[in-house]
Amino acid sequence: MGERLGIFGGTFDPPHVGHLVVAVNARHELRLDRLLLVVAHDPWQKTSARVVSSAADRLAMVEAAVAGVEGLEASALEIERGGVSYSADTLRALNDEDPTRELFLIVGSDAAAGLPTWERGDEVQALATIVVVTRPGAEDAAPPSGWSWQALETPRLEVSSTDLRTRIADGRPLDYLLTPDVIDCIHARRLYRSVADD
Repeated sequence: MGERLGIFGGTFDPPHVGHLVVAVNARHELRLDRLLLVVAHDPWQKTSARVVSSAADRLAMVEAAVAGVEGLEASALEIERGGVSYSADTLRALNDEDPTRELFLIVGSDAAAGLPTWERGDEVQALATIVVVTRPGAEDAAPPSGWSWQALETPRLEVSSTDLRTRIADGRPLDYLLTPDVIDCIHARRLYRSVADD
């Protein structure tokens, strides 16, 4: 058997404790050798609606978030490839790099329901086991019939990157919502500041 590799992609703008809780629980429950937090180069679903922090800034924050966490790694795979970020391309690259790997793609229940609309969804289905993050007691959506998948129950943490960006701009506390290293990275890079602060 080859490496059991988890792929948890996202915009991570910023990466918060909710992301980390999903990542460490996925690694434990799925017995993964490693889990990659893959930073999207161009998260096309988001960039059409709002300004997204640069890929370099988002990667730096993810690197800060996972520093010292065993088995979790920040991945620049999609950034290095450039262009719009599609899961099919990422999975194909990881499979081509080592065909013996067993790939596990971690997605939220909202993303799982929309899998048929994904770019080259048939490739995603063929290359990886879909792992759907569910919340205790919640009636979360599952992938459509015909998709191979498994559920991953994680604690419910009501943390959102949208709220965090507003909190940062307003100067409100970030403790216990972001790791100290991510907070330091945000301040060092002067991210999410309002125009009035410049």
